[in-house]
Amino acid sequence: MIPFLDLHKINKLYEDAFQQKLKGMLDSGWYILGNEVKAFEDDFAAYCGTKYCIGVGNGLDALVLIFKACLELGKLQKGDEVIVPANTYIASILAILQADLIPVLVEPKWETFNIDPDLIQQKITPKTKAILAVHLYGQLAEMEDIAEIAHKNGLLVIEDAAQTHGAVIDGKKAGNLSHAAGFSFYPGKNLGALGDAGAVTTNDQELAKMIHSLHNYGSAVKYYNDFIGVNSRLDELQAAFLRVKLPHLDSDNEKRRAVAKRYASEIKNAKILLPQWDFSANHVFHLFVIRTQNRNDLQKYLSENGIQTMIHYPVAPHKQKALQQWKDLSFPITEKIHNEVLSLPISPVMTKDEVDSVISVLNKY
Repeated sequence: MIPFLDLHKINKLYEDAFQQKLKGMLDSGWYILGNEVKAFEDDFAAYCGTKYCIGVGNGLDALVLIFKACLELGKLQKGDEVIVPANTYIASILAILQADLIPVLVEPKWETFNIDPDLIQQKITPKTKAILAVHLYGQLAEMEDIAEIAHKNGLLVIEDAAQTHGAVIDGKKAGNLSHAAGFSFYPGKNLGALGDAGAVTTNDQELAKMIHSLHNYGSAVKYYNDFIGVNSRLDELQAAFLRVKLPHLDSDNEKRRAVAKRYASEIKNAKILLPQWDFSANHVFHLFVIRTQNRNDLQKYLSENGIQTMIHYPVAPHKQKALQQWKDLSFPITEKIHNEVLSLPISPVMTKDEVDSVISVLNKY
């Protein structure tokens, strides 16, 4: 069986370094907010090209903390509207709701799965104060157009960069294309920890200071709490593991793009729609997502031929039980995408024979 994502094989490459990091932490006797967290924050900020990085517990918390910090600083008010893609993982929308803000869903483009900038303007009202740009599946949203719309309407732009570590456009990386960005280092991400982990990047000193306080009980000085904060700190050991893997991120992304180039060039089947990509570094292929009208049949066929696939995502957010207030809304493009998408195996440790097999089996379907 060709696995969808072989995390054991990926992390086996770093096992000795992980063991050294674990021993170093044990020897230090410092387990929370120590030198490894600070060093990773510095390293990741430098990697993204931003002035600040704050390590947090996970990707959802990263987004929630950005919004809550904006509320504390008066950049947003409770009840403000935030434009967000209808086609996204539910975490993007949960973050807005958990900050007592109102999500306003906008359809994506068929070709990229990302939010359609041409439709954003239609959804802007006097209550609209921010756009949450989600870089879905590893491809940057159309940030130049989004930034222009935001500037014209006086809106904040925030990135959900959970799936785009290292994606680049015009020399700038994901995480440095907006007011602030939230990252996830869930194990399956391009830069994955060995547990939950996340971070916020920003060039706004005031915002960074606020998030740094909010993520640690609303405290800048121990036992003195200035805000209603939370406990969402990047774990010291996960930070150490991420520091081991970060120097390899760009080369790992190139390996993913190499697989994607083969898929894009060699899969020739009229029943399968391939994602649109201009072969630039604006896509890091966290996922390689195809569309087909016979998804269940195709997934069964691939499984029978030794190829594991995944569906990202089977249910659109507005159709989730948790968001029943939106069940009668209609987003036909989003709904069609969620009914047709199938994610193929892609990772930096796939072999040529595995890629050959995926292509061959798909072309015979």
